[in-house]
Formats: sequence, C-alpha cells, structure tokens
Amino acid sequence: MLLELQDVTLRYGRIEALHGITMQVEEGEIVALIGANGAGKTSTMRAVSGLNTLASGKILFDGADITGMRADLRVVKGICQSPEGRGIFPGMTVAENLDMGAYTRRDSAAIASDLERVFGLFPRLQERRKQAGGTLSGGEQQMLAVGRALMSRPKLLLLDEPSMGLAPMVIRQIFDIITEINQQGTTVLLVEQNAQQALSRAHRAYVLETGRIVKEGSGQDLLVDPAVKEAYLGVA
Repeated sequence: MLLELQDVTLRYGRIEALHGITMQVEEGEIVALIGANGAGKTSTMRAVSGLNTLASGKILFDGADITGMRADLRVVKGICQSPEGRGIFPGMTVAENLDMGAYTRRDSAAIASDLERVFGLFPRLQERRKQAGGTLSGGEQQMLAVGRALMSRPKLLLLDEPSMGLAPMVIRQIFDIITEINQQGTTVLLVEQNAQQALSRAHRAYVLETGRIVKEGSGQDLLVDPAVKEAYLGVA
C-alpha cells in the first residue's frame, strides 16, 4: 500500500471538513476523488500533502506514519501536489518554474533527465521555456504546474482540479497526459470536478459528500452507477 488514510478528521476552526475518512491508494494506480464543491476533496489533498494538520486519524505513506510530518519533508519523501488554480510563479520563466520543482534535489544528472521527460510530455513547454509563466494560456499553465510537480520525481502525484477553466479539447489532452504519466510509473491521486474524465481514467475512485466517503469502487463501475450518473454525470 503506497498511501493509506485511517479515520482522518480535519477541522477549520469549528467546522469539521472531513469526518473520519478511510481510503487507500495502491502503487501504480490512478485514484480519483469526486464530489460537489465543499464535499471535502481539496481538504483530503491538503491532509495528504501536509498543508493542514489533522484533528484525528493517521496517514501512512510507503509503510511509514507521516501524520505529523511537515509538508516540505513529505515532498522529499515522494509526495508532490499540483494545486488547484495552478499556483505557478508568473514572473518566472517556464524553465525557472520547472527548476523550482526540483528545489529539494541535488542529483543534477537525474534532474536533467526528468526535465527531458517533462518536455517529452509537454512539447509546448519546451517551445516556451524562456517565456514568463504568467503569459501562458490556461492550458499551458496547467501543463507547467503538472511538469513542475513531476520535477520533484514524486512517488505519488496529487492533482487538484487539473481541468478547471480549460476548453474541452485541452481537458482531453491533459487527461491523456495524466494517463501517460501513470503508465510511466507515477501513482496519481486525482481530485476532479469533471467526473466523466476522472472516472474513465481512474483505476478506482471514491465519492465524497459533506466530508464523508459515500461510495467507492472501480472507475468503470462508478461510471455506470445510477446514483453517480444522476449526481455527477448529468444522466438521469
């Protein structure tokens, strides 16, 4: 088991955002979290990446308890997040943004190899490597955010709403690349409003409602689940 959340509760002040959720991610999987706004998807991501402290419960990663570990040390351990809203550095060039993704590393030959991998996945970034991040299109900024996360060479890549605000053609391209990243050996935990794309690409998925997991199963099974179809796929 690469990642395991055990009875995780997360609060923002008096508001309980996660109510004792338990979930697993196996090495080599794409696992999707779907649900409405406010369901607890991003809170789950922030719990895994260490950006929020748990009220109770445990998080295990690669066999070790990381519940109290700082966020930056989780990056070193192999967890990296591409955040909702992309969070690129707009005044830095594409190349400088990608360099920031490798800030915890000292293995220069491997960093150069990973940069070539990112440019292979995202040829547009190579074309624009000297261009300021803030001048890129929305789709290109999303590619840069994912590429920057890959530069840390994660065992587990956290993707928070990678399709947000993008045109349908670009969304398909982003999800094709997510599938390719997974096929190259990176485990992916994906939070996504576009349930159709997420479930069609995911090996397994969890459905969150108001901070609780209400369904889990294979991506294909949830795609044809009547309640999921009605609530998240716009099919009665």
